[in-house]
Amino acid sequence: MDELPVDDVLHRFLLERAGVRGTLVRLGPAWREVAARADYPPALHALLGEALAASALLTGNIKLDGALSIELKSAAALRLLFTECSDHGRLRGLARWNAPLPAPLALDALADAVMAITIGNVDRGQRYQGLVDLRHAGLAESLEGYFVQSEQLPARILLAADGEHAVGLMLQKMPGEGGHDAVQDDDAWNRVVHLTATLGAAELLTSAPEQLLYRLYHEESVRLFEPRPLAFGCSCSRERVSAMLRSLGRDEVEAALAARDGEIEVICEFCAQHYHFDRIDAEHLLSMAAAPGAPGTAQ
Repeated sequence: MDELPVDDVLHRFLLERAGVRGTLVRLGPAWREVAARADYPPALHALLGEALAASALLTGNIKLDGALSIELKSAAALRLLFTECSDHGRLRGLARWNAPLPAPLALDALADAVMAITIGNVDRGQRYQGLVDLRHAGLAESLEGYFVQSEQLPARILLAADGEHAVGLMLQKMPGEGGHDAVQDDDAWNRVVHLTATLGAAELLTSAPEQLLYRLYHEESVRLFEPRPLAFGCSCSRERVSAMLRSLGRDEVEAALAARDGEIEVICEFCAQHYHFDRIDAEHLLSMAAAPGAPGTAQ
């Protein structure tokens, strides 16, 4: 147990006695890499960390081909929040805002806010998107409502983030599944929820995953599965940037070239990778766009 990874890891587990499945995500370096991309106000810093942990957390019990993203847009000071976890456990995220942000930063108070969870492979054109009903101030409560509505199963989600770590814990009831006692134990879910309620944000952020699960659920026969490593990573590429430029059309590409003395520079907002295109590169990608059967825009 002592050799299990502590940071940047996803743990799936089963509470066999209670018939409850769970996922625990603990981010360290991956979260700090994302947080360092901008000087986020404290409330937005915490929300971004929670969303990054949640994007990994939600991949715990699904078969993922591509990526899972959480995206929030609003007409309020918080204009955009986006986090993503790929099927290879690569995480990225960012937020855009106008100062001052409201205090507290409540999701249910944001004007014209829309939050979507998107699952799929953009390159293959396979995507599923579900909308999160923002009836709660916090992200965890909003996501709980999403799972109750979409899967008709109760869920309990805890999220927390500080300057060092972003952590998420998710529990889901499995009717008719789990250990032998779970079928006859009508109070199992309530018992697990009460145990989880004893967990505060400070303990969630500072405890090693296996120690935390043992402290909370040792009487529920915790079965811990092989941990899944996580890391910061970006899906940007020269090919995707080229596709974006092709989608702009010749007039906008020519204007961009003229503005920078014959060169276009594109900087990825997630990872700060620089992509450079000169006039020859631009002409090549525009000629590809004009060719029959040219690929569409990559997003």
